[in-house]
Parts: sequence; C-alpha cells; structure tokens
Amino acid sequence: MFDLSQFSLSGKVAVVTGGGRGIGQAIAFAFAKAGAQVVVTSRKAADLEATAQAIAAFGGKAIALPAHLGRTEEIQQMIAQVVGKFGRIDILVNNAGASPAMGTVLDSDERLWDTIMNLNLKGVYFTSQAAARVMKEQGGGKIINIASVDGFNPEPFVSVYSISKAGVRMITKAFAAELAGCNIQVNTIAPGPIDTKMMNSHWAHLPPEEGQKAKAALERILPTGRIGLPDEIAGAALFLASAASSYTTGTEIVIDGGMLLGTQLTGSAH
Repeated sequence: MFDLSQFSLSGKVAVVTGGGRGIGQAIAFAFAKAGAQVVVTSRKAADLEATAQAIAAFGGKAIALPAHLGRTEEIQQMIAQVVGKFGRIDILVNNAGASPAMGTVLDSDERLWDTIMNLNLKGVYFTSQAAARVMKEQGGGKIINIASVDGFNPEPFVSVYSISKAGVRMITKAFAAELAGCNIQVNTIAPGPIDTKMMNSHWAHLPPEEGQKAKAALERILPTGRIGLPDEIAGAALFLASAASSYTTGTEIVIDGGMLLGTQLTGSAH
C-alpha cells in the first residue's frame, strides 16, 4: 500500500542552484517544508540570504552558498563545501540558467553564445558530475535538471537559449543512462511560461500598456489561458527528489499549461 511518507525529505541534503528567486526559490521552499536541509547557491548572495531567512522563518533549515556555476573551479569549491558541512548530497536541482537574450540567428554573437552555454550547459554538466561522484560513493541520489519547452520547440529570437535547453534534455538522458546502476536517478522538468523575473523580462522593456498586451497575447495561446506559478513546478520537483520516484529516471515532466499541445486547441472548450 502506498505510503505518503515516501514524499518526505527528512534527513536529506539538497542543493538548489539558482535558488534565490523564481522557480529555484519555490523548489527550495518545498524541499525545506518536506524536511530537507537545503543549500541555495547562485551568484547573487543577497537573494540567497533572503531565501535562507524565509526558510528559517517557517522552521526549515537552509544555508546560502554563493558560487558562479559557469566556472568549474567554483562548482568544485561549492560541492566540497556542502560535503564538508553535511557529509553528503542527496539531491541536486540544476535550476540556475542564463536568461534568454533577444536576437535573430543572424545577429547572435559569440559572446552571447558563450555566456548562455557556460551556465546552461557547462554549469549543469559539471555540477551534475561533481555531485554524482559524491552520490555514487554514498550509494545513491537524485539529480533534477530544469530545462524548458523552448528545448522542444525553438522560441523565435532566443535560439541560443533554446539550443542550450535542448542540450539540458540530453545531459539528463546521458547521466541517467550511465548512473542508473549507481542508484542515481536523473530527470528533467521542462516548464512553459512561468511567472518569474526571467519570464517578465520578455516585456519588461516595453511601455507598460504594450507589456500588458504582450503578456495577454501569450496567455491567449495557452490552452489553460494563463501563465503558471513557480509553486506549480515545485510539486514535480518534490516527487523527483523523493523516494516516490525511485523507478523514474531519464524522463521529462513538461509543465507548460498545455503549450506544447499547440494553439489549435485554444478556445475549444468555450
């Protein structure tokens, strides 16, 4: 008989990259409420400290650990610090990522490519590698990669970002295939439009009225008719981080309000 305690993260140590805001923060909150000791890491120390303080305020346990996850030496230092403090890493969420930058495939330059790929691909790969080495030694663990629906269908004018997120999907499959025998499950969550600072950057540069129109236009093409919330990603992350997903690896959970269904279904129920 199914036991709800399988969703408990009591006694687990979880590292959440990009945990200072948005989806990463929502996941960090969920993990802490489920009993995990949470390490939030990214470059922005102030955001991380605010998240750790918010977790402490509801009785959870968290520490902030700033690191540039596009630099392998800082990844290694961060993982070593976590192991030094807690002795283990049970869960890694690779959420940190470079924001999409608008530009056509004819205009994107090498600097943009390197900025996005260093964080979205190199950072995910080598953070996963460093954590997986620890997990193998301790007998298992969970790695959750945050991709995007843009990794399935390219979004116009953010080609480099879309390519990087397609790469995240393949990192998941490669690690899952090789680490299954080590009791390490590796999975992807692919969000669609979610109400975060990154999402709002798509229209933040526009005059307020035009920005509202752009947001409304996006909502109209979603079968659900609305943009999602960070907490709507956290539930899937909790499943993938917990014992409830012990037979789940190499898979993708798409949470996109039906976006990948296509716009032809919009309004069909009205």
